[in-house]
Amino acid sequence: MPIVYIGLGSNLGEREQTIRRALDRLAADGDVEIVAVSSLRETDPVGYLEQPRFLNGAAALRTSLAPRALLARLHAVELELGRDRSGPRFGPRTIDLDLLLYGDERIDEPEVVVPHPRIAERRFVVEPLFELDSRLEVPGRGSVRALLAALQ
Repeated sequence: MPIVYIGLGSNLGEREQTIRRALDRLAADGDVEIVAVSSLRETDPVGYLEQPRFLNGAAALRTSLAPRALLARLHAVELELGRDRSGPRFGPRTIDLDLLLYGDERIDEPEVVVPHPRIAERRFVVEPLFELDSRLEVPGRGSVRALLAALQ
């Protein structure tokens, strides 16, 4: 099974508790094993600025789910935990689960893009990935060490 990395974020309600509940729900699925979880960090919003600060991190998973099925599972967990996608893009949310990396695969389909298209632009994504695996390579983008250095 490939190692998969997901981004974790929340800026509404009990942020840390919601992130932990999301991880618990993913782990309850026999097709997903949580390998490691980064520390969580306070971050400023990006894009839509008139909202509370986020709590962000990342998790490493092993899964037998294909990328599209895993993304559907992430969206299902978001829905279960009260995610409302009717607001502004990059707006406030109870939970945000992003598929960042799926092994060393590169996927560019209408519903699934891996690596995540904005991975190299966001310190709040690269920093937790570096924490989880400082030698991690992002397909087509280089090492997380180099990506982090570029964001300094």
